[in-house]
Amino acid sequence: MERAEPQIETHTPSINFPRSGGWQLAVAQQRGTSHETTGEVCQDAYSLAMLSPEVLVIAIADGAGSARYAEAGASLAASAGVGQLCARLGEAGAALDETSLKDILYEGLGAARNAVEAEAAAREVSAHELATTLILLIARPELIAVAQVGDGATVIANQTGKIIGLTLPPAGEYINETTFITSAEALRTAQTTVWHGRAARLAAFSDGLQLLCLKWPECLPHEAFFSPLFHFIGTTADESQAGDELGRFLSSERIKDLTDDDLTLVLASLTDCPDGC
Repeated sequence: MERAEPQIETHTPSINFPRSGGWQLAVAQQRGTSHETTGEVCQDAYSLAMLSPEVLVIAIADGAGSARYAEAGASLAASAGVGQLCARLGEAGAALDETSLKDILYEGLGAARNAVEAEAAAREVSAHELATTLILLIARPELIAVAQVGDGATVIANQTGKIIGLTLPPAGEYINETTFITSAEALRTAQTTVWHGRAARLAAFSDGLQLLCLKWPECLPHEAFFSPLFHFIGTTADESQAGDELGRFLSSERIKDLTDDDLTLVLASLTDCPDGC
């Protein structure tokens, strides 16, 4: 990854979960320049959990720009989604088939939706005032399972280095058209993918990056964008330092020149697990 010194303040939240091998991570989030200009907060949110060295759970949410409480909706959806996935994965144990994984993902989306609707009721506003997209991902050595409502994307590299898009922005009539977790059709139209194989690298990101790293209109991943990032996460040794460097990348002038939206990017690399996963 080309290194770029930051010109603006970088907001890179810490990763608050037990860390013990298996998946190596780099996470960064950057408030969009459009929000910096108006003084608005970042409306993206993410949540992460490591259930064991080989089981990683990720959520990325992007609050709707038109929603009055977008940041609250995104934060609630991400945390509730991850919480539900962790609870169900803990109950299910290791023996999960594709149908069970998809059921768990849908339950995670449902829990996120319920959390947003409950908060809207507490605030006495429409749930659309907390509208947000949501990506939920379960990563294990032998598979990646992901569900997505709205835009953003998840991309992996397999053991041979082939870059594959697992979920992609929905193809709508307009480039900014999307579906939110509060939409009536959210669960019915959610993308779900269970990819079997060893994903050496993975990336999940909010829609602020999708015009930079996906080929339009087919929405295929740009190898020239992901290959350096996947090399970066595959060779990093310090997650905190990697997060700082990824934050500098997101806040660089060349990224700011291409997008003014909030940015969230989670990178993960599967390393040798202590128990041989």
